[in-house]
Amino acid sequence: MKTGFPPYLLEVLWNRLLALAEEQAQVLMRTAFSTIVREAGDLSAAVFDRRGRMVAQARTGTPGHVNTMARGMRFFLEEFPIGSIEPGDVLLSNDPYKLAGQLNDMCLVTPVFRNTRCVGFFASCCHMVDVGGVGLTADARNVFEEGLHVPFCKFLVKGEENRDVVRFIRANVRTPREVIGDLYAQVAAGEVGARRLTQMLEEFGLSDIEELSDEIVNRSEKAVREAVAAFPAGRFRYGCENDGFEQSLHIEVEISRQGEDLVVDFEGTAPSVDRGINVPLAYTTAYSCYAVKCIVAPDVPNNEGSFLPIIVRAPRGSLLNPVHPAPTAARHIIGHFLPTVVFGALEKALPEKVPADSAAGLWVTQLSGFVAPDEPFAFAFFSCGGMGARREKDGLSVTSFPSGIQNVATEIIESASPVVMRQRELRPDSGGTGRYRGGLGQVIRFEVHSHGPCVLSGMYDRVRFAPRGIHGGGNGAAGAVLGQDGRVLPSKGRVTIQSGEQVTLHLPGGGGLGDPRERTKQAIAADVLEGYITPVEAYRVYGTAG
Repeated sequence: MKTGFPPYLLEVLWNRLLALAEEQAQVLMRTAFSTIVREAGDLSAAVFDRRGRMVAQARTGTPGHVNTMARGMRFFLEEFPIGSIEPGDVLLSNDPYKLAGQLNDMCLVTPVFRNTRCVGFFASCCHMVDVGGVGLTADARNVFEEGLHVPFCKFLVKGEENRDVVRFIRANVRTPREVIGDLYAQVAAGEVGARRLTQMLEEFGLSDIEELSDEIVNRSEKAVREAVAAFPAGRFRYGCENDGFEQSLHIEVEISRQGEDLVVDFEGTAPSVDRGINVPLAYTTAYSCYAVKCIVAPDVPNNEGSFLPIIVRAPRGSLLNPVHPAPTAARHIIGHFLPTVVFGALEKALPEKVPADSAAGLWVTQLSGFVAPDEPFAFAFFSCGGMGARREKDGLSVTSFPSGIQNVATEIIESASPVVMRQRELRPDSGGTGRYRGGLGQVIRFEVHSHGPCVLSGMYDRVRFAPRGIHGGGNGAAGAVLGQDGRVLPSKGRVTIQSGEQVTLHLPGGGGLGDPRERTKQAIAADVLEGYITPVEAYRVYGTAG
């Protein structure tokens, strides 16, 4: 491809942009106040050109943040055209329908100026531990209950704090120190990115990154379109059930090549519900594009160009395209499940490329109450189940695919909250059997030392429907949520627990792939030795304990 940049220079500049986005993310993680950002890495960071096109992203983060941020930048520029932005301005919003799908995710944009001219943007998206309302939960009845909606606004004006915006946020959240602290961590990260970008422009004699971004975006789009052109002709459908809230919900998808585009159509999916598990179309698009790229074009960089050939549709008013004010706080429960649905259709088109089902959705445990009579707390920790078996490898245990968020260490959880962990270990026999086995889930048993009762808000899935094995592989184990006396607790919604009362989470394992009889004795022996499967279960499934 002819380009205005010599190949060596294009490679240098591309890697420099990746480094800038990565440094932005690392600054954010190292200056954040909340464990959600600092330890779990629930954030995304990226660099954009003057036109608001995402050019490069950091490695850390989630598709639900970075892909929605990439599409959502245009809403910032619609509200604040580039000519109306001044040096020192910083933009902010958490609009769940235009950005990351829930009010807890704040997107902050830092314009980059060089000689009084805006030459690009750095943006980051972070999960805030609290945004008021009823708290982070799946059982709110509308979006107004779910917390503070920050419209597209300026968090900083010419470098000075927009005092009214900050006061509104402080007055509406339970943990203002962490929330405002994380917002300023985003500001600091954006400032570092802006400084590094201007240094890069000066070093290479560039006035902006527009020509460079054209080259990157066009190359990515071309590569994905070439992959789409090789996609089999036909319409590939798949439907399955998700746990839902009080009853299961059907999700249907059809994938087809239409001209130069690959169309992902969720026609036939259940209507939206009056609980906070609805998935705004922006979030639906984010995880659908991610799933398609994993199978169809995994080596193409993630930027504006790689999104253009993938069209995602969902009926207006459906579970995957709800209408305001449908609640969305726990949209990740079904949003993280969408790659499973998309993979089900892709398996029919490209059967040799698709992995078995994973536990999919992060298990999010939100706790709120008081640590003293006048000291409220709100704390969330994330937990991961098992990943499905891959084409020629076992699935990874306790891995958050497809979200990319990390498990937080027990020591961090206990030092930052009144939570005490009593048990945390791999869950034997939870991975599906097969030539390649699914990854294991985990068992977590904890209690909260609060002043009086506290509220546990569970956002868990794969309790009714276990991760599916493929090509003869066994299903992974379904999840379970148990109270201290062994009673079954709801997998979604709020429940009151007493101080010191123990709760046990059994996280799902991934599905297996291939005929179990094809697994080698050496692999079975290693599974038993490493605790992936008990000798009794190994003998029952494989006819040998290794």
